[in-house]
Amino acid sequence: MSREFLKGRSCETPMQDNRLNKTQLLDRGQWANKLEFLLAVAGTLVGLGNLWRFPYLCYKNGGGAFLVPYVLFLLSCGIPMFLLETAMGQFTSQGCITCWRYFCPLFEGIGYATQIVIAYAAVSYIVIQAWAFFYLFSSFTAELPWASCTNSWNTEHCVEFDKKNVSYNWTTFVNATSPATEFWERRVLGISQGIENIGSLRWELVLCLLLAWILCYFCVWKGVRSTGKVVYFTATFPYVMLVVLLARGLSLPGAKDGLSFYLYPDPTRLVDPQVWMDAGAQVLFSFGICQGTLTALGSYNQFNNNCYRDTFVLCLVNGGSSFVAGFAIFSVLGFMSYEQGLPISEVAASGPGLAFIAYPRAVAMMPLPQLWAVCFFIMVILLGADTQFVTLECLMTSVTDMFPAVFRKGYRRELVLLALCSVCFFLGLLLVTEGGLYFLQLFDHYVCSGNNLLLLSVCQSIGVGWIYGGDRLYDNIEKMIGYRPSSFIKICWRYVTPTVCMAPSQTVKERGKWKSKREFFLSVAGAIVGLGNVWRFPYMCYKNGGGAFLIPYFLFLLSCGIPLFILETALGQYTSQGGLMCWRKICPLFEGMGYASQVILFYGSISYIVILAWAFLYFFSSFSGNLPWASCNNTWNTEFWQRRVLNMSSGIEEIGHVQWELSLCLLLAWVICYFCIWKGVRSTGKVWTDAGTQIFFSYAVCLGCLTTLGSFNDYKNNCYSGTSFLSGFAIFSILGYMSQKQGVDIAAVAESGTSVMANFSKFKHIQIFVL
Repeated sequence: MSREFLKGRSCETPMQDNRLNKTQLLDRGQWANKLEFLLAVAGTLVGLGNLWRFPYLCYKNGGGAFLVPYVLFLLSCGIPMFLLETAMGQFTSQGCITCWRYFCPLFEGIGYATQIVIAYAAVSYIVIQAWAFFYLFSSFTAELPWASCTNSWNTEHCVEFDKKNVSYNWTTFVNATSPATEFWERRVLGISQGIENIGSLRWELVLCLLLAWILCYFCVWKGVRSTGKVVYFTATFPYVMLVVLLARGLSLPGAKDGLSFYLYPDPTRLVDPQVWMDAGAQVLFSFGICQGTLTALGSYNQFNNNCYRDTFVLCLVNGGSSFVAGFAIFSVLGFMSYEQGLPISEVAASGPGLAFIAYPRAVAMMPLPQLWAVCFFIMVILLGADTQFVTLECLMTSVTDMFPAVFRKGYRRELVLLALCSVCFFLGLLLVTEGGLYFLQLFDHYVCSGNNLLLLSVCQSIGVGWIYGGDRLYDNIEKMIGYRPSSFIKICWRYVTPTVCMAPSQTVKERGKWKSKREFFLSVAGAIVGLGNVWRFPYMCYKNGGGAFLIPYFLFLLSCGIPLFILETALGQYTSQGGLMCWRKICPLFEGMGYASQVILFYGSISYIVILAWAFLYFFSSFSGNLPWASCNNTWNTEFWQRRVLNMSSGIEEIGHVQWELSLCLLLAWVICYFCIWKGVRSTGKVWTDAGTQIFFSYAVCLGCLTTLGSFNDYKNNCYSGTSFLSGFAIFSILGYMSQKQGVDIAAVAESGTSVMANFSKFKHIQIFVL
């Protein structure tokens, strides 16, 4: 791969006229100076998440103690992945898809995955700007519309704040709501009752959304040549607004209480796994990890730019901005708490609730509320705009780098960008309907979720740290900056980052329990009354003396079966643990018994289910005019079982080929097995209840006759042995009939194991295979 390709240079010969023509490739472009790169990255990293997510997480998860896991995740995951993505883009001068063609083509799919994620984000994230524009325009009024209950959209439940009578505010109505809440839900969103009710378009929001897209288009329409100039304002002015709002917030009464809630350390929260997961997710989101933007922005750097130093500078700026934003937010929330006489836990919020309900409500209580509302929403718009147009630049970089000969000519890039913005605008119309908020929450929770970023982080660190090689990337970085980074970064790529990202992302759910004793009984009965009762016990009884076989059977049942049955059931019931972990509480020295049982169970599950596959094949074959094993007029004769079903080879040394019909039956058995237990005992109990209902119905359960007969049994009668014994009557009565019809000895008919099923198929075929 040539360096000219990696740097994205235009393909012109030395004698070619330098004047632009329709066939000449435009230069890929680079940042005019280092400051443009720093501002562009800072602008996309310091976004709305720093404003409304980090402060709330810090307060929620132990105040100042939350900084401990945050800094640890920053050092072990944030900084290493930040350097990795920036260096990949800078070394190859390619976007987040084509750069993988140089490092590891096998992992090029990571680039496509990141583009899918940010494409969804581009459609949904800009809706927040539309909301902010709506609030900004609404702020230019004599009275803020969310400050009173005298508007047409207010309901009878709306209650204005009265400082003279705090208790009256929230005790007048049981369902009292604030003017800010009703303005948000009824005036801005016109929110419907649920996602199934999309409703109509909110035309004012549609116009605000169109305005946001127009601004984003003209910010990036010339690539880094225009983006680099725009960021001088969009990346710096939010800091000016943040400082102004911070100064104002700190001067308000009650600000000190808000800051104490924000930072007061609670070390006991550090033992909660969810605190650590929140810290890790916040680092991935706020640092733009695995979203492709760092690679795209880094690709426009000079080849010798010190990306290693830039990584630490930008990470410090991002983390510091999040921390300072908390002061600006919680000083105002402390003022709200002071004014309303409510604990801060009742006024603190996260996400859109903070930006569009809590903060506007606080602003309405300040002197000159219109001024502070305008400052706040301009800051929100610019914070969102930076992230949005860098996302668009990343998408366009990927497209133009994949097809440079097509899109880097004339005004094709501008036209493609216009088409992209138009498509995203029309897709975003769904999000400005009356039910749009529900779809936005779906996008945020599933498509742009932390789980997706965690998976991409694992794949990316493995692809570079192991497949391409951390040392090789260090060699590439050394060519660019003149020295090798700290070896700690490489260790993180290979070991720490994948381990951290693969850690459980949720707290452990409560272990399920049977809803009723009936579920437990039916599940155990279904497990122990299996094929062995049908084809092994009757044959063993016949082979070993008929009724005389019941003597040793009951002796072993009393001396081994029942005691061990009670032992294992009691172990699980007492410890609420499975067959492996229960030994750690009872006798850790014998934990190996649990492992041994699991190994046997594993092999048993693989082999036992094959019998179900055979049964499925016989079952499907039963729906025919003539049973295929009833005559010798078939291509596989002489034997259906050996030649049609198994197609047996001559010996174990000859494996042969896969029986595809059996493979499909095996897949069907596994699918059924999966969906029977995929929700744990909550689904298992229900499945066995339904199955038990059907089976017991066919055996006259709940008709009264079995209850009457059973009432004469001994209290401790063993229903398991009775089932096996009774199944022997059913099977051997039919085998006797077969012996009479065929004129052969019953010993030739009664064969143990799967052959019983093959012979038995001639009678009651469908009922037997269903059973």
